[in-house]
Amino acid sequence: MKKTIRQVTFDLLRELDITTIFGNPGSTEETFLKDFPSDFRYIQTLQEASAVAAADGYAQATRKVALVNVHTSAGLSNAMSNILTAYMNRTPLIVTAGNQTREMLLMEPWLTNIEPETLPKPWVKWSYQPARAEDVPAAFMRAYAMALQPPAGPVFLSIPLDDWDKAALEEHAVVRSIPQRIGYDPVRLEEFADAIMAAKNPVLIYGSAIARGQGWDAGIKLAEKLNIPVWAAPASERPAFPETHPLYAGGLPFAIKPLSEKLQGHDLAVVIGAPVFRYYPYVSGHYIPEGLRLLHITDDPIEIGRAPVGDSLLSDAVLAIEGLTELVSPRTAPSQTIIKQTHNMAPHPAAVEPETQQSVLSAAALFRTLRAVSPKETILVEESPSNLGELHREWPIETPDSFYTFASGSLGWNLPASVGIALGEKDSGRNRPVMAIIGDGSMQYSIQGLWSAAQQQLPIIFVIPKNDEYAILKSFSVLEQTPGVPGLDIPGLDIVSLAKGYGCSAVRAETIEQVKAACEDAFKRQGPTVIEVPILPSIPPLI
Repeated sequence: MKKTIRQVTFDLLRELDITTIFGNPGSTEETFLKDFPSDFRYIQTLQEASAVAAADGYAQATRKVALVNVHTSAGLSNAMSNILTAYMNRTPLIVTAGNQTREMLLMEPWLTNIEPETLPKPWVKWSYQPARAEDVPAAFMRAYAMALQPPAGPVFLSIPLDDWDKAALEEHAVVRSIPQRIGYDPVRLEEFADAIMAAKNPVLIYGSAIARGQGWDAGIKLAEKLNIPVWAAPASERPAFPETHPLYAGGLPFAIKPLSEKLQGHDLAVVIGAPVFRYYPYVSGHYIPEGLRLLHITDDPIEIGRAPVGDSLLSDAVLAIEGLTELVSPRTAPSQTIIKQTHNMAPHPAAVEPETQQSVLSAAALFRTLRAVSPKETILVEESPSNLGELHREWPIETPDSFYTFASGSLGWNLPASVGIALGEKDSGRNRPVMAIIGDGSMQYSIQGLWSAAQQQLPIIFVIPKNDEYAILKSFSVLEQTPGVPGLDIPGLDIVSLAKGYGCSAVRAETIEQVKAACEDAFKRQGPTVIEVPILPSIPPLI
């Protein structure tokens, strides 16, 4: 008897080492999930966006392709915000959804994904519904290849629900090995090295691709050989350089004019593993200061195409760094004194702290306490946009793979992503503690992710700074001169009750001593803990 499409596909997934599936099941997916194999694991979430974010966190933590299964057009629509984030995070995901029975597709019955290839675009690298059931296993192999090929990213497969029980043409799907790095043009790299050596005051700008490629040590080696400042690319989701290093200058602002002003006085900037540049909000000015030449190294031809300035090289970021290190000569002294900005990689400064003693904690006091009480190896996950300056000032990132956030700015990624990150820590045996700092407004976009953390008994500490407002939007209101905007306050949220309702341990902490005690208890606990901390409202400057 011939194997079914399901049997061949699950065998392929085993060979590709994809035995964990993240999802929220629907009627069109049950034919894929029935008689679920005992050697596979299903990580259930309560909403599809959370499934994608959890898979994204897991894929980043394990450096593997992760598989997500969502419910036809409705579930795919729910998932889109975090598919967008996965695309910008450069995370290799296979996102699958069921579709209605092939015999009914022509009449477009209820819950049909009418144009399955179109719906997730432009935020997937490849989108496909197999023309026939027999093509499903090969489509999975192609999806795996497309997800991994640089630049990595999510892909989408739509599978009609009646495909799975049909007979496969072959007993085994063809398995192929996939390249994950792009080599550089050696002549072009030599030209870049010559430009660096000829520059009087060059600067390095490092992006998240270096972190994804495990390139911290290589990046440090190049910076130290050149003895020049290192900036983090604006709004980086993964830091690529230790923030306590003497050559570290900070994170560039993500607006045109302020960014250009930060680079004033340099005659050469080398951007490696990041776009040129990530901007938001709009502050008009020159992209780079007069007299500065920009060199851009990325594995993404689309990033090269849309860059408004600069000469480019297509290459894996870490390979290029290693090649440059061999080609350049050491510099004995920095060309100028490096003035490190206090807010480290944050794109905007911290708000001014009140001078007088307050009964309510400031964000800075909270973050100082959290860093002091947390083990040094703690992984920090962040989605508290109005407190970035304070957080990165009080909690500098010193080691690889110890900080995660979203590249897109689309709220609702970090809470469920921390579930995937913690699961990856558990599977790898590293077992580093995870602390997710999520604003009380941000938390509501994916609060159901708490349930998955509780069900998996993951030791995540969710700290919720509660200011009862969308403070970052009030900052934009100041910048954009738009007073009187409604809906910027969010009173009446009971974070502790909400967390307990999803099965988490939860406590409200109002003083430094209470925060310390709550964290000490949480670090001893097997499952997740939510700590609600009221903080002083503040409006940070955006530039």
